[in-house]
Amino acid sequence: MPKIKLPTKSPHIDMTPMVDLFSVVLTFLMLTTTMRQQEPAPVDTPFSISEKPTPDFNTMTLLLSTDDKVFLNFDNGPDTALKFRPKVLAEMGKRYNIEFTESELRQFEKYPSSIGVPMNQMKEFLAAKENTEKMKFQTGIPLDSLDNQLAMWILVTRQVNPNVDACIKGDTETGFAIVKKVLDIMADRNVYKFNLITSLEAAKINLEEIQQ
Repeated sequence: MPKIKLPTKSPHIDMTPMVDLFSVVLTFLMLTTTMRQQEPAPVDTPFSISEKPTPDFNTMTLLLSTDDKVFLNFDNGPDTALKFRPKVLAEMGKRYNIEFTESELRQFEKYPSSIGVPMNQMKEFLAAKENTEKMKFQTGIPLDSLDNQLAMWILVTRQVNPNVDACIKGDTETGFAIVKKVLDIMADRNVYKFNLITSLEAAKINLEEIQQ
């Protein structure tokens, strides 16, 4: 009895659902993702072998540039209802007799980068529309003995958020004098514990040792 041969057909894969899903995911990412704001001063952090990640919340980061300028950044808290950033700015305004509007407080809350603006120019900084205009006010936080605004920022930030941890991010070429000055200011505000932000050192592989 002759065998019945079934007709052979090449498999067919319908990619339409996958393309539709990819388009939806891509559209969602484009609408929800925000571009990372460029730091006011480029910093080439030193290398270390520590793999401890920087916490996402409750951090106060001091950015030290190579030209002895200091910038400050701190998060809004682990809960969106806490709103630490506008609270800190409002308290700073009280110390310097500056009243910020709700719109200005929201602008400060949403600013995604470090701040190095003297308090007497903060309103102009927040009113600037373009990033290039804002960068003109990023001259570093005053920290001299007559107008030590950095010490006040540290004090108010810790008062608003008692759980905040200090982090220092400096360049490999940052001078020792500015580092010591910042550490002295932190010590004056009873901040003796802090983290150093570094880049992970690349592992070096010795082929000769492996072969042996």
